[in-house]
Amino acid sequence: MTPQELEDASDHELLRAHVDGDPFAFGALFQRHRDRLWAVAVRTMGNREDAADGLQDGLVAAYRRAGTFRGDSAVTTWLHRVVVNACLDRLRAAKVRRAEPLPDDLEEYRGRGSIASASDEDPADRSVGAERSRLVLTALQQLPDEQRAALVLVDMEGYPVAEAAAMLDCAVGTVKSRCSRGRGRLAELLAPLLEEGEGEADHALPRNPDPAGPVESDDAPRGPPA
Repeated sequence: MTPQELEDASDHELLRAHVDGDPFAFGALFQRHRDRLWAVAVRTMGNREDAADGLQDGLVAAYRRAGTFRGDSAVTTWLHRVVVNACLDRLRAAKVRRAEPLPDDLEEYRGRGSIASASDEDPADRSVGAERSRLVLTALQQLPDEQRAALVLVDMEGYPVAEAAAMLDCAVGTVKSRCSRGRGRLAELLAPLLEEGEGEADHALPRNPDPAGPVESDDAPRGPPA
């Protein structure tokens, strides 16, 4: 395929071209869905290092197993399923149950979902929203892996329950049950934290809006594979 053909091709066409031997088709497919897959991996794994490894595992599996794709779902659904399963496999193998600081670049790759904030918000409101998002994402790491994956896809990435069920390769009712139990547990974990945060916000002194430009960091955080 030429560069223009790669850009114009549908996901199904790119995957078929990859199976047929096109050396650039899979890379084009990944670049198209890179940010969303990275956001799911980070939120599922809880930190950049493990997320990069989980995403890499998933992409290698998708690359090798592309010929098994039956075409009965969207390619992006299949890609998410492979990546989420790779992340869950890593979590199960390593028995990861920790809550680490959230990556600084997570908001850059966020999709639609319940924690997204409007761009025209007041800076102070945006700061409070960012803190609540951090609390939610940190508490999320304390949930069982399957509940976390369901909540990430449905509540944070905004996928319909049926589509999330296809990604997780389970029944719709199972996803609903996992989400319900996960939300209940999150409510228990977050209640004291949110009350404490609101109390601090009520007594905080007014401040000027943050500078418009981003603050540069000397660190080079690990991001999604290029």
